[in-house]
Amino acid sequence: MRKNLWLLDLLLLGLVLLVGSMLRDRWAASDSRVEALLRQNIAPAPPPTIPALAGVQPVTAAAYVETAQQLLFSRDRNPNVILDPPPPPPAPVPMPDLPVARGVIDIGTGPTIILSERAGAAEKGYRPGMTIGPFKIVALTTQEVTFEWQNKQVVRKIEQILDRTAQAQVAPQQTANTQPAAVKTLTSLAPVKAGPGQELGERSRACISGDTSAPGTVQDGYRKVVNKSPFGDVCRWEAVN
Repeated sequence: MRKNLWLLDLLLLGLVLLVGSMLRDRWAASDSRVEALLRQNIAPAPPPTIPALAGVQPVTAAAYVETAQQLLFSRDRNPNVILDPPPPPPAPVPMPDLPVARGVIDIGTGPTIILSERAGAAEKGYRPGMTIGPFKIVALTTQEVTFEWQNKQVVRKIEQILDRTAQAQVAPQQTANTQPAAVKTLTSLAPVKAGPGQELGERSRACISGDTSAPGTVQDGYRKVVNKSPFGDVCRWEAVN
């Protein structure tokens, strides 16, 4: 009986040793795998490819046009500026009335026209190049005269600009003189004043009808000059200086 117990004890002891040996081997194998795993070099994975960022456009004022136009609290920021229409051209200035004429005379030095700015105004002799009011005389003949006004030439016949008011005043007087009337007695005649008469130009004056002073007479700064012509004597007074 005792012998069987020793055998059982030995058997159990051998079994314990066998189990311990198996555990030790498994422990050593586990350590070997751990050391082998730790000594293993793992190749790193390649980094991911990152695409390049899009370029940033510089900020410009034009990029905010739509934002400015849609701004509800500032309607006046619309860039489409409505310009005021250009002012209408000024109305053309009407041409003033032409001077009135009393006639044209030519005593051998070129025609001279007797003009006044308006009917009843003072008369004066004018030649080409002279100015009367806003008009300048650029050409003159015994039949027509050419005025210049604002770089425009106006041609008129002498008959068109004659002073008709003077003729209308003379006509009733002539009619009255032709009607029968009481005989008038001429008691006295006023003497004719000798000397220069109506102005013909800047340096000449007409002779007064009935002036009997001799040619060459100097009076009031003028000398009397008488020229012969097919139609008779032509008389005028010329400035001495």
